[in-house]
Amino acid sequence: MSKSEEDFKGALAGKKLPILTLDNKWHRLFTQHNQDKETKKLVEKLNELVARQGGLNHEIKDIKKLKAKLMNEIVSGVDEKPLTDKQMEEHKRLIAECNEKIDGCQDELLDLPKEIDRVNYDLMLRTMAVCYEVIRDNTEEITRIGEWISQIRVDLKKNVIRKQEKEYMNQELYSYMHDIFGPDVIDIFDMKYDPKETMLKKSADRKEKKET
Repeated sequence: MSKSEEDFKGALAGKKLPILTLDNKWHRLFTQHNQDKETKKLVEKLNELVARQGGLNHEIKDIKKLKAKLMNEIVSGVDEKPLTDKQMEEHKRLIAECNEKIDGCQDELLDLPKEIDRVNYDLMLRTMAVCYEVIRDNTEEITRIGEWISQIRVDLKKNVIRKQEKEYMNQELYSYMHDIFGPDVIDIFDMKYDPKETMLKKSADRKEKKET
C-alpha cells in the first residue's frame, strides 16, 4: 500500500521540526546512501538558507561593533584628540551607512526563518517518502528471508533425520556383514570408516557435551 504526500502532511500537522541538515541522526540515516536529485536539491537549498542566516547574524554583529567604535570616536575623539569637522562628517556618513546595512540585514532575516521552515518541511516530506519506501522494501525482504530460513529449518530437520536413518541402516548392514566376513568387510565393500565405531564416537561426543 503506497502513501501519498497528503498522508505525510497530515502526520506533520502541529509538529515542531528540527532543521534536518543540522540534525546528527538525520545525517547518519540519510547521508550514508546515494540521495536522489530531489533530496539533494532540497538539502543544498536548506544549507544555503541556514548559512545565509548565520552569515547575516555575523555581519550584523560586525557592523554593530564598527558603529560602536565610530560613535565612541565621535564622543572621545581619536588618540584623545577631538575629530575635525571633516572627520566628524565622515564618521556620521559611515554610521548612517552602518544603520542602513543593519536594517537591510534585519529585513532579510525577517523572511529567512519562513523560507527555511518551508524548505525544511519539504525535505521532511521527502524524507518520510524515502523512509516509507525503504521500510516497505526491507519488510518485504525480511519476509522473504524469514520464509527461506523457515524452509531451511524444515529441510535441515528432514535431512538430519534422513542422515540418522541411513547411518543406522549402515550400522545394521555392517554389523551383519561383519558377523559373516569379519574385519575384512571394510575392504570388501570399499568402506572408508567403521559405522559402529563412528556411532560410538558420536554417542561419546554427545555425552561429553552434556557433561560440560
